[in-house]
Formats: sequence, C-alpha cells, structure tokens
Amino acid sequence: MSDLIRQTAAELAAKIAAREVSSVEVTQAHLDRITAVDPAVHAFLHVDAEGALAAARKVDEDIAQGHVASPLAGVPLALKDVLTTQDMPTTCGSKMLEGWVPPYDATVTRRLREAGVIILGKTNMDEFAMGSSTENSAYGPTRNPWDLNRIPGGSGGGSSAALAAFEAPLAIGTDTGGSIRQPGAVTGTVGVKPTYGGVSRYGLVAFSSSLDQAGPCARTVLDAALLHEVIAGHDPLDSTSIDQPVPAVVAAARAGAAGDLSGVKVGVVREFRGEGYQPGVVAAFDTAVDQLRKLGAEVVEVSCPSFTLALPAYYLIAPSECSSNLARFDAMRYGLRVGEGDAALSAEQVMSLTREAGFGPEVKRRVILGTYALSAGYYDAYYGSAQKVRTLISRDFAAAYEQVDVLVAPTTPTTAFPIGERVGDPMQMYLADLCTIPSNLAGNAAMSVPCGLSEEDGLPVGFQIMAPALADDRMYRVAAAYEVARDAAAGGALIHRVPELEASAR
Repeated sequence: MSDLIRQTAAELAAKIAAREVSSVEVTQAHLDRITAVDPAVHAFLHVDAEGALAAARKVDEDIAQGHVASPLAGVPLALKDVLTTQDMPTTCGSKMLEGWVPPYDATVTRRLREAGVIILGKTNMDEFAMGSSTENSAYGPTRNPWDLNRIPGGSGGGSSAALAAFEAPLAIGTDTGGSIRQPGAVTGTVGVKPTYGGVSRYGLVAFSSSLDQAGPCARTVLDAALLHEVIAGHDPLDSTSIDQPVPAVVAAARAGAAGDLSGVKVGVVREFRGEGYQPGVVAAFDTAVDQLRKLGAEVVEVSCPSFTLALPAYYLIAPSECSSNLARFDAMRYGLRVGEGDAALSAEQVMSLTREAGFGPEVKRRVILGTYALSAGYYDAYYGSAQKVRTLISRDFAAAYEQVDVLVAPTTPTTAFPIGERVGDPMQMYLADLCTIPSNLAGNAAMSVPCGLSEEDGLPVGFQIMAPALADDRMYRVAAAYEVARDAAAGGALIHRVPELEASAR
C-alpha cells in the first residue's frame, strides 16, 4: 500500500502546499488504490480519473505560482452520489436517475472545487438516502472493509467504506437520521452532522427537507474539521441556510488535541443504554467516558425521556416529507421514463409504470407510509403527533444543555451486522439509527468518532458526541481531546485491519 494513502488529509495538504509531493501524485495513488480494492468494496458508483487528475494538475500549477486555494488544496475526496455534479452522473443510488448528469453543481460541490479539493468520484448509497446498510442501492451493496461480509452502514456506506479502505482521505456524506454517523461508527471513521442549516442543501437531492444535512467524513477529527470549514457557511440559494459565522471548528480541534478538558461538563444520556445494546459496544463506550474523566471533564448522567419516542416520530416525519419530495420523479421532466412512445399509454400510466420500475422496495415502503400519514383523517393523528414529539425532544435537549456542555452516547447499539441479516426485517434495520435520530429531529450538531473495537467481534465501535445548535466547535474540542487519549492508550492510531481487502489488492 502506498505511503501516500495512509497519511491524513492535513498531512497531505501540508506536503502538497510545500511542494514536497504533487497533488497529481497523491490523486494517482488514490486512483490506483480504488482500482486495486474497489471491486471488492464497491464504494464508488462513478470514478472520474480524468477529471480528478486534471483538477490536481491545476492545483499544482496554482501552488507553483504561489496560490494555495485552501488548507485542503490538492487533497482527494469521495463525494456521496446525492449531491449534484455537472460533470458526473448523480443517481442517488436509484434506477430512477440512472445516467442523469445534472446541469449544475450543488453548493457543497462548488465550494469543494473552489477550495482545490479533488473529487475522485461519486460514492454508493442507499437509494435516495433511505436505509442503514447501503444494501438498498439499485447498483448493489457496498461492503465494510473491516469484514467484507458485513455492511458499512447507511445511507452513506460508500463514503465511509472509501475512507476505511484508504481509497480517499476525505469524503462527504449526508445525515437525515444518522447516515453520516452510523456508517462512521461501523467503519472506524469520523462522521459529522453539522447544525441543521450550517451547510447548504442546494443541490442535495431531497429526501426529508427538514432533516437532511450534508457533512464531513474523515479518518481524523482535524481532517473532518478542515473539511467542515470548506463546505459550511451561509448560502442564499438555500432558504434554510443559517446566516451566521461558521463555528471555529478547526481552532477547536487543534485546542482539543492539547488533551485538556478541564471545565468541560459531559452528560451521558441515560436512555441510550440497556436492552438491545451489544455488550462490546457498551464496554467500549464506558472506556471512552472514563478517558474523558481522565482528561479533566466532569461527567454526569442526564435523562432525556422523550428520546425513546424519537424512532417512531422520525419514521412518520421522514417518510411524509419523502412522499412529497419524491413526487417530482414523475417520468415527465427528467430521469427514467417507462413506456415512452407507446401511444396507448396515458401520462398517468407512464408515471405509474416508471415509479414501479424506478423505485426500490424501501423507497416504495416509505412513500406509501408517508402518503398515508399525510392523508385526510390521519394527518393530525400521525404526522401532527410526530411533530409534537419532535418539540418534546428539542425541549429535552435544551434542558440537558442547561446542565452540560455536550452529551455523549454510543453511536449505534451494535457493530456492523452481516449483509442480508436485516433486509427482511425493516424494524430491526431501523434500530441501527436509534441513537442518532434525536439530533436530526432537533437540528443540533452531532458527530461519531471511533472508540476502539468490540471485544466480541473485533469490529469498530462509535462514540457519539452531541452539542447545541451552532456550537459545533464544542464537540470538535471534546472529540479531538478524546482521539489523542484513545491513541495514546492504544499505543498508536486505530489501525484498520483488512486482511481480506489487502489480499484482494495483491
């Protein structure tokens, strides 16, 4: 394995800026890695080698002339295939958009390009971001580099798997109910859901508009912070974008790396324990909490009783918004069209045939559920009640943050489960997001950092750190301090042991 692909994004960026290595060399090393291992992992749906190398050459030319576009200029990145790219297909993991090349870039895409970040390609995902395992992709599942028979999380499993397999040092995901954090947890990577409205949703193909949020994925906290600052900030093209300064997440990460959490008060969420939690996950989480204490943090238990209602509330709100958003795929304007040219078919029949062929089972399930929840006579009982629960969850968060600076919990109740194990049981699949959903419903910031390996199966466990809206920097400080302590206790950085993957690369 090339030494270049094992380095952090911050290290690579510094060497590229100092002209110790070129962006072209770094980009080519990652393209070679993709060629070697992605047939086994299937993290990417589209790789743009020619475009990536051209962008890398441009960065190298700019640096030679004394212009460094950003602290991440020249560093490669994997982009979740739910963000529009005018030079690559955007399929959202669906046959409905197979081959569709958008006429515009998402704001996140544009900001990455302006920062000199090299987009390697588009990553696999659960169809329209609906799923917790990346098994719902119309183009086949992505596999977890730690164990190729297990899921890499979802919906952004392609982005997390690309990081864990060293196919890219950075990635972008989107988080509607945990789709950045849960994949981060089960692949041993860092995943961040910024404050809702902190990163523009313009060009992010909508699943649930009041919940969707793009965010950074990386292998270290500092790398995630650097990427966060590149993509965040107000965007007049997004009506939900917050017109406030971006929290100083990079400064917070650097400060946290000093390893002192004196004066920080951490709340352990009581409701995220007990039945259904894998013992190895609980043990790794408890060890992480003990490390925060050793760093000087005060740790207390906090109760957020409405969190137990988050899962059913989410699975009414998100499908309701999904049923509205996905109505745009009507076979009339763009995307798949079944029955075109058959004069005997009405527009309604073409639409029905197209949606039957173009949407997979999970998307259909959620559209039907959402349509029912919004229907006359049921709106108040279901959607309206779920929104009331959402208010209760926000109040629980507000009360908790009056007592503590950040909240912590396991990111997921279990480690990565085998591919196929939960496909036939949607309720078991949905439980993978049990700990992540409350932050989406409240719009607060949250992130997952690796906290070691489960004693049962040797697979990664995620440690979730949550912070109030627009206090993203708090969680970066705590996460960076914890990361340093974790690596010191382990005698080195968390190593991705991927024997099957390395064998396939040879």
